[in-house]
Amino acid sequence: MLTGMNGLANTGVLLAEGPPPPRKPDKATRRSLLGGMLAGPLFTVAYLLEGAIKPDGYDPLRHPVSSLALGEFGGLQTASFIVAGVPSLAGAAGLRRALRAAPGPRRGARWGPLLLGIWAAQLVCMGIFRTDPVSGYPPGTPAAHEQYSGPAAALHDAIAMLGFVALAAACVVFAVRFVVRRRPGWAACSALSALGFLATMALAIAAFEQVEPLTAYGGLFQRIAITIAWCWQTLLAAHTLRALPDVPATSSD
Repeated sequence: MLTGMNGLANTGVLLAEGPPPPRKPDKATRRSLLGGMLAGPLFTVAYLLEGAIKPDGYDPLRHPVSSLALGEFGGLQTASFIVAGVPSLAGAAGLRRALRAAPGPRRGARWGPLLLGIWAAQLVCMGIFRTDPVSGYPPGTPAAHEQYSGPAAALHDAIAMLGFVALAAACVVFAVRFVVRRRPGWAACSALSALGFLATMALAIAAFEQVEPLTAYGGLFQRIAITIAWCWQTLLAAHTLRALPDVPATSSD
């Protein structure tokens, strides 16, 4: 009887104490999210500078960012894709860890980071598989091609399309997550980012397919789309990083 009473007393103490206090997120999660924040600005500065110094007829308004990997100084853009893709992958991993630990509804905690990881992996692949000439760049090449020059160029375009779809889908997943968590501003930002990205990227693709009168502005449309994507990723990583001190560490789902 006495043992039973002691057990009840101990249980009462445990109930009174409540759940363990939140732990601060580990440094790896913070560093990963910081990488996701910085990847976009670094990539943007890199391609703007490369486009400005490209000496052989490159037109940023007309030609895609991928074409910077062709011709003189092409290795700079190749490196830029990889340098942006690796921290973006880390950012997706950090986002996954942070969302798994966040209190409240867990909608999107798995698929959102996974889709962002696909977008990030696509960037790395863009640095590995070079594009074919597009819209007459480099000079002397045709504006359009009936077939790919080889497997690398075909993979470049196929993986790019997968990455574009993944990025837009990630925006939608997070829009739903923010609706569930009653964050209408962030939900609207994510939904509008998906729409803006898809619309401007569709215009860019049509321009690169030599659809007039869009052809002269394919590079501009693509840069707008990329800017939308990077801004959303940067803001999402910053928002998650800022909320980290309030995120308790819990078991995985």
